Amino acid sequence: MTPPTLVRCTHTQHASAILDILNHAILTSTALYDYQPRPLASMATWFAAKDQGDFPVIGLEDADGTLLAFGSFGTFRAFPAFKYTVEHSVYVHHAQRGRGLGVQVMQALIAAARQRDLHAMVGAIDASNAASLALHTRLGFEPVGTLPQVGFKFGRWLDLAFYQLLLETPQVPVDG
Repeated sequence: MTPPTLVRCTHTQHASAILDILNHAILTSTALYDYQPRPLASMATWFAAKDQGDFPVIGLEDADGTLLAFGSFGTFRAFPAFKYTVEHSVYVHHAQRGRGLGVQVMQALIAAARQRDLHAMVGAIDASNAASLALHTRLGFEPVGTLPQVGFKFGRWLDLAFYQLLLETPQVPVDG
């Protein structure tokens, strides 16, 4: 079996596959605190924001070019002093979980953050998502806080856990 290939996802090639993964997560899990599936048109805006911010969208494809998993990061908070911090997300197609694909995507995101001289990566994870919490712990992320009952989905209150990885970059951070 050929190992999956890391790719830079584009709107043209991957919007539909990314949307399928996201919409499945919306409908079946608390990985996303959305209620309704997103329309395909929303992906143009999503990719435009990634392009504008120089934020990567990294995927894993099988030998046939099928997207198995993807991840990205973006603005943590829209204030200038947060310029070295990003919030990331990673999603694995529901039929591909348990194969280590999330680890591969996260490692590529961490490398991309270092290349961009970022300092902190933050993951906002539903506190009941044991697999995601374990993934982040395995990669050196540390729990830095939990916001109890900030979401409500599937008839219950949801706690949001924050996990953070501090990077050695940038070498010379600057104000302004």
